[in-house]
Amino acid sequence: MGIILDMIKDKVECLQTYDFRELERAIDERVEINKGLLLRVKHVQHQVTFDPIRNKMLYSAVVHFAAN
Repeated sequence: MGIILDMIKDKVECLQTYDFRELERAIDERVEINKGLLLRVKHVQHQVTFDPIRNKMLYSAVVHFAAN
Protein backbone atom coordinates (compact mmCIF):
# COMPACT_ATOMS: atom_id res chain seq x y z
CA MET A 1 0.00 0.00 0.00
CA GLY A 2 1.44 3.33 -1.04
CA ILE A 3 0.67 6.71 0.44
CA ILE A 4 0.75 9.69 -1.86
CA LEU A 5 0.92 13.16 -0.32
CA ASP A 6 0.08 15.96 -2.73
CA MET A 7 0.56 19.58 -1.83
CA ILE A 8 -2.49 21.84 -2.04
CA LYS A 9 -1.64 24.65 -4.45
CA ASP A 10 -4.94 26.52 -4.64
CA LYS A 11 -8.05 26.51 -2.50
CA VAL A 12 -11.23 28.59 -2.68
CA GLU A 13 -13.61 29.01 0.26
CA CYS A 14 -17.05 30.63 0.21
CA LEU A 15 -18.51 32.21 3.33
CA GLN A 16 -21.78 34.00 4.04
CA THR A 17 -23.60 35.46 7.01
CA TYR A 18 -26.15 38.10 7.93
CA ASP A 19 -23.68 40.02 10.11
CA PHE A 20 -20.67 41.80 8.61
CA ARG A 21 -18.56 41.45 11.76
CA GLU A 22 -19.29 37.72 11.79
CA LEU A 23 -18.09 37.50 8.19
CA GLU A 24 -14.84 39.26 9.14
CA ARG A 25 -14.39 36.84 12.04
CA ALA A 26 -15.05 33.83 9.79
CA ILE A 27 -12.51 35.05 7.21
CA ASP A 28 -9.88 35.58 9.93
CA GLU A 29 -10.58 32.08 11.27
CA ARG A 30 -10.19 30.50 7.81
CA VAL A 31 -6.94 32.44 7.24
CA GLU A 32 -5.47 31.04 10.47
CA ILE A 33 -6.55 27.48 9.60
CA ASN A 34 -5.05 27.72 6.12
CA LYS A 35 -1.75 29.05 7.48
CA GLY A 36 -1.29 25.55 8.89
CA LEU A 37 -1.59 24.22 5.34
CA LEU A 38 1.03 26.76 4.19
CA LEU A 39 -1.54 28.70 2.17
CA ARG A 40 -1.75 32.48 2.00
CA VAL A 41 -4.58 34.73 0.88
CA LYS A 42 -4.27 35.53 -2.80
CA HIS A 43 -7.57 37.32 -3.37
CA VAL A 44 -10.76 38.19 -1.50
CA GLN A 45 -14.01 39.10 -3.22
CA HIS A 46 -17.09 40.17 -1.27
CA GLN A 47 -20.67 41.06 -2.01
CA VAL A 48 -23.72 42.38 -0.17
CA THR A 49 -27.28 41.56 -1.18
CA PHE A 50 -30.67 42.09 0.39
CA ASP A 51 -32.58 38.98 1.53
CA PRO A 52 -36.28 39.89 1.24
CA ILE A 53 -37.40 36.78 3.13
CA ARG A 54 -35.46 37.68 6.27
CA ASN A 55 -35.54 41.42 5.58
CA LYS A 56 -31.77 41.60 6.22
CA MET A 57 -28.57 42.22 4.33
CA LEU A 58 -26.66 39.06 3.35
CA TYR A 59 -22.87 39.39 3.30
CA SER A 60 -20.81 36.87 1.34
CA ALA A 61 -17.14 36.44 0.53
CA VAL A 62 -15.01 34.22 -1.66
CA VAL A 63 -11.45 33.78 -0.41
CA HIS A 64 -8.80 32.38 -2.75
CA PHE A 65 -5.82 30.80 -1.01
CA ALA A 66 -2.57 29.92 -2.79
CA ALA A 67 0.58 28.06 -1.80
CA ASN A 68 3.46 30.12 -0.40
